[in-house]
Amino acid sequence: MKKKIIISLAVVVIIVVCCSLFLCGKGKHEISYDTAVVGVSNISNSVTATGTIEPVTSVDVGTQVSGIVDKIYVDYNTVVKKGQVIAELDKTNLISELNIAKANLSDATSNLRYQQANYKRYNALYKKGLISADDYENALLSYRQAQDAVRQQKESVQKAQTNLGYATITSPIDGVVLSKEVEEGQTVAASFETPTLFTIARDLTDMRVIADVDEADIGDVKEGERVSFTVDAYPDDTFSGTVTQVRQEATTTNNVVTYEVVISAPNKDLKLKPGLTANVTIYTLEKSNVLSVPNKALRFTPTKELIGDAVIKDCKGSKKVWTFSNNVFEAHPVTVGISDGINTELLGGIKKGAKIITEIKVGMGNGGNAVPPSEASMQESSPFAPKGPGQNKKK
Repeated sequence: MKKKIIISLAVVVIIVVCCSLFLCGKGKHEISYDTAVVGVSNISNSVTATGTIEPVTSVDVGTQVSGIVDKIYVDYNTVVKKGQVIAELDKTNLISELNIAKANLSDATSNLRYQQANYKRYNALYKKGLISADDYENALLSYRQAQDAVRQQKESVQKAQTNLGYATITSPIDGVVLSKEVEEGQTVAASFETPTLFTIARDLTDMRVIADVDEADIGDVKEGERVSFTVDAYPDDTFSGTVTQVRQEATTTNNVVTYEVVISAPNKDLKLKPGLTANVTIYTLEKSNVLSVPNKALRFTPTKELIGDAVIKDCKGSKKVWTFSNNVFEAHPVTVGISDGINTELLGGIKKGAKIITEIKVGMGNGGNAVPPSEASMQESSPFAPKGPGQNKKK
């Protein structure tokens, strides 16, 4: 019985040892390298914002007189010409005011003629010494007051005529009616402020975007920079424009400071409508066809723990890229320019077409799983990690 137990235990030990040797044999590291070729690409930096589309020129048409809207000759989207009559107010009271002013002017004119004739008589008598100076001066004063009254009544007539003209509403520009705020029969009061009757846009083929740019990004935004934007109405279309103005006035909303940036938005096909929300990308820096490398190539540094018996040939320099040839990792100091977060411009240090290392990948031999470099490094340094054949021997 004991003999059978001993034999069974021996068989188990042999199986465990064989499995351990087999698994350790599979655990041998295999090193692979990700590479990139130094090539030409386009690099750009951008700022994102949201804005509202609006016409470049729009005019709110109102009235300076109060009254009842008598006639309206236009509607939404009506194309109008400068000087075209678009509405009329009821003119009954305004015509009455004009007639009263004209009557007052006529009365003042008659009085002026009388005072003028009276003054001439008194002037002649005064020269002959037949009346006192006081009588002469009173006649002169009355004559001058009559002249002033005529001038005043003329101004009243002019004002009444002007107000009557205001009752006829005309378009101040060539354009399209965007909004109509009144209907026929409605009363408008212009006592304290001018009421808006219509809004007319000059040219809907020439639009603009007013974008709100965050204070952290506004320093990079300049006039003339290229812009692309999208609107929810046409999610598959990308529209283009140019920064035409960076406004200096700041707007604070919920402790967030933004600045308005005006962007041109050509609209020949009339897809863009006033009031649409635009998702804007402003390209603050762009370079085309520049030599560049992936950013991770600049972050790569080989270590002895990962490369085994390969030779490291380092160099001085804050920025460098690495090549691998004949079992040698060689560093090349480079001068860099702008970066877009993925690629970085190279200003010098390595030639176009060079193959550089971007990353080391550590795999397991005989079909084992790949191990990232960080985990492989930990595995190599950990005393509890499994070791390959021969690594358990004492030196």
